[in-house]
Amino acid sequence: MDWLQAFILGIIQGLTEFIPISSTGHLYLGRLFFGLQEAGLYLDTMLHIGTLIALFVFYKDILLKLLRNPFSKLTFLLVVGTIPAVIVGLLFNDYFEEISKTGVTIGWEFLVTGLFLWFADSIKNGAKKVEDISFFDSLFIGTFQAFAIFPAISRSGMTIVGALIRKLDKETAAYFSFLLSIPAITGGVVFQLKDVVQGTVPSISFLSLFIATLSSAVFGYIAVKFMITFVKNKSLKLFAIYVWILGVGIILLQQGA
Repeated sequence: MDWLQAFILGIIQGLTEFIPISSTGHLYLGRLFFGLQEAGLYLDTMLHIGTLIALFVFYKDILLKLLRNPFSKLTFLLVVGTIPAVIVGLLFNDYFEEISKTGVTIGWEFLVTGLFLWFADSIKNGAKKVEDISFFDSLFIGTFQAFAIFPAISRSGMTIVGALIRKLDKETAAYFSFLLSIPAITGGVVFQLKDVVQGTVPSISFLSLFIATLSSAVFGYIAVKFMITFVKNKSLKLFAIYVWILGVGIILLQQGA
């Protein structure tokens, strides 16, 4: 993997982790295009570390408050919202890891992501702010996040839709969605690191890994800021149309292969 490939994959990860079009699905396509399938898990781990850095920087003030007051309501909301993803990950990780490697289902999953994004526009605007979120709201949104264990189901898309259903206002829906992704992504990185340490490390240069991680962090930060503003005033149907086109194209290519 050269530095340019690393830079491009970092852009893909950073943008698509938070723009609701599925980072895992796009990374699979990116690695396939560059012929980097063998670097999958190791590269994915570093790219996710990049998006974690973006989240830590963006939410630095609120994370510092949580460190000072670890038993706040928001802390427990994040714990409750993370439980569904933990349960699904522990029970079905091997299966979903296998379909992630083959990419056999990603076309259909892009279509499903599009359906949820299209449906989001039919949900009447809510008025709940962060302080109004209940534990059931968080569990409900976290259940939607658990569906994103499928490779091309967008985590951010699903959690935003779940939040809108629970009547969070649009800006808060995106804000809480990305905040809730911090423990989920952190857990995923920790889980992946175990496999990375036990496995064979691909021969990827330190420079390429650094560029990929930095690119993921920078563009992840840009995407978080963009989406919180975008969701407030714009329609998610644009992203639905995009993933539908992508999904249909992938299905047709796979059937013709």
